[in-house]
Amino acid sequence: MWVSVFVYAPLSLLTIVLPFPWRYWFISRWACLQLWLLKVLCRLDYSVQGAEHLPPGAAIILSKHQSAWETMAFQKIFPPQTWVLKRELLWIPLFGWALMLLRPIAIDRSAGRRAVEQVVAQGRQRLQSGLWVVVFPEGTRVAPGRRGRYAIGGAVLAAETGYPVVPVAHNAGSFWPRRGFFKKPGTVRVAIGPVIDSRGKSAEEIRKLSEAWIENKMLELEK
Repeated sequence: MWVSVFVYAPLSLLTIVLPFPWRYWFISRWACLQLWLLKVLCRLDYSVQGAEHLPPGAAIILSKHQSAWETMAFQKIFPPQTWVLKRELLWIPLFGWALMLLRPIAIDRSAGRRAVEQVVAQGRQRLQSGLWVVVFPEGTRVAPGRRGRYAIGGAVLAAETGYPVVPVAHNAGSFWPRRGFFKKPGTVRVAIGPVIDSRGKSAEEIRKLSEAWIENKMLELEK
């Protein structure tokens, strides 16, 4: 993975002159390459259930966060997207600079309310341009069998903009654990839930509905 970063990231930086759709396509091929390498070298594949729930237009994904795997796999599973992420990721030489070209919403997680306002303002722009917005409400990777506190930022974005919410659960942490070097062979199961219509709902209602679906599904995936 890191060997390919040193080759692919400099090439990705050259795409700054291209229109965003072309830039996104080129840079996201790196993620597809990693999925292929995982399948060939580590015998780690994935399956998706619930793809029929995906809405036709832009949406907000609220997802479980267990691994680095989903940050790459979602680029192949879902339409063109951007992510709410900690700003420190953009400081990583080459990798972070290339990531910056994909228009992420990079926040200071200690900023509190200001960070939520940033998510809403920039998230609205991304959604209106047709991009999906991926939010990991737990904020950091959580080990299998554990449950983090679900922050409200992604739900506020949905309540303020009216865009639909797609809850997503997966068990990637069972195969590629947080801070884990070794990967286990097998099949990561990704479950896409029914769309949550955010219109007329409060942020707290959206947060509770998405958390309930995700965590109940996790009990099934992690059996």
